[in-house]
Amino acid sequence: MTSKLAALAILGAVTATPAWADSVKIGMNVPQTGFAAADGNSALIGAQLAVEQANAQGGINGKQVELVVYDDQASPKEAVPIANKLIEKDGVVAAVSGSYSGATRAAAGIFQAAGVPYISAYAIHPDITRSGDYVFRTSFMGEVQGHAGAKLIGDTLGKKRVVLITLKNDFGKSLAAGFKEKAADFGIEIVNEYEYSIKDRQFGPIVSRVRADNPDAIYASGYFFTAGPLVSQLRAAGVEAPVIGQEGYDSQKFIEIAKDAAEGVIITTSLDRDSKSEETKSFIREFQKKAGYEADMVGASGHTAVKVLIDAMRRAGTDDKAAIRDAIASAKVTASTGTITFNKLGEVRKDVQVQIVKGGQWHHHSTISDEKLLAPPAE
Repeated sequence: MTSKLAALAILGAVTATPAWADSVKIGMNVPQTGFAAADGNSALIGAQLAVEQANAQGGINGKQVELVVYDDQASPKEAVPIANKLIEKDGVVAAVSGSYSGATRAAAGIFQAAGVPYISAYAIHPDITRSGDYVFRTSFMGEVQGHAGAKLIGDTLGKKRVVLITLKNDFGKSLAAGFKEKAADFGIEIVNEYEYSIKDRQFGPIVSRVRADNPDAIYASGYFFTAGPLVSQLRAAGVEAPVIGQEGYDSQKFIEIAKDAAEGVIITTSLDRDSKSEETKSFIREFQKKAGYEADMVGASGHTAVKVLIDAMRRAGTDDKAAIRDAIASAKVTASTGTITFNKLGEVRKDVQVQIVKGGQWHHHSTISDEKLLAPPAE
């Protein structure tokens, strides 16, 4: 009888303890092939680094974290079946997007419907978090970064006549919308706006028009693989106006493509290469050691999203997805991209870092800390 009671007591203790499987599975959709593969590679390395660091510290409730990864090619058509596979086949307790807005938006609805917490690492479209209360974002939404761009150009730089060069996708349109919304507040006149496709690499007609416009500054959205050729061609044509970009430029690859033309380009982003923060300095050092190339915003964002998720799972102390969701919502995490907290919509609240190319490297230019200007929508 005594031994039976002891066995029942042990069983009760075991069942009262938060239950995890042999490993804690976190899903990730991320482009590993296709046009976005370079960004996907950085996001994946950042996420893997966060997992390795967590496991070295004992994992979650003593269980090792397992990152389950699928290549979504930055395609909504790929992202939907991947989300279903992660939920139904792999049984992940939460997931992270290391992909672009189209794929992230498509997957977000699937995770929301299944009640599985999902964090967008760097996709910026406003509809992502509006998928529901299980979806969060650790990067700036496009409109917020556009607001920061208007303040940077009109206030910090004192430039008033501005030409917009806008990439025709979720990324570019969101940035342009935010910039236009706040331009007048900083005395900015939008002289013209020109659009281009993500497939474009030759910008002759746009360059000619910008040269004729003779603006004080150029607000140009794009990724490193479009922005590099664009900036090179602007400078080759004699356009000397400052070019202000965003986090899509944030890679050493932009500088490699644009070469000398990259000098002086300024961007709004999440990663400060000259940060005094020990967290940021450690990330930059460890990322370069693991990746074999210099840290970028995408890598930092992948690392941040997974770090926030692991912190929440540790605090939740259970694999209950609702509890994990609540823990993410109440997060306050020091990451390489800043101190992460969320509003009611699951949007991040943090400062915008401004970087400038000097001597072939990204360096600190300034920080935008205007809470009112940078406040994301809450509904």
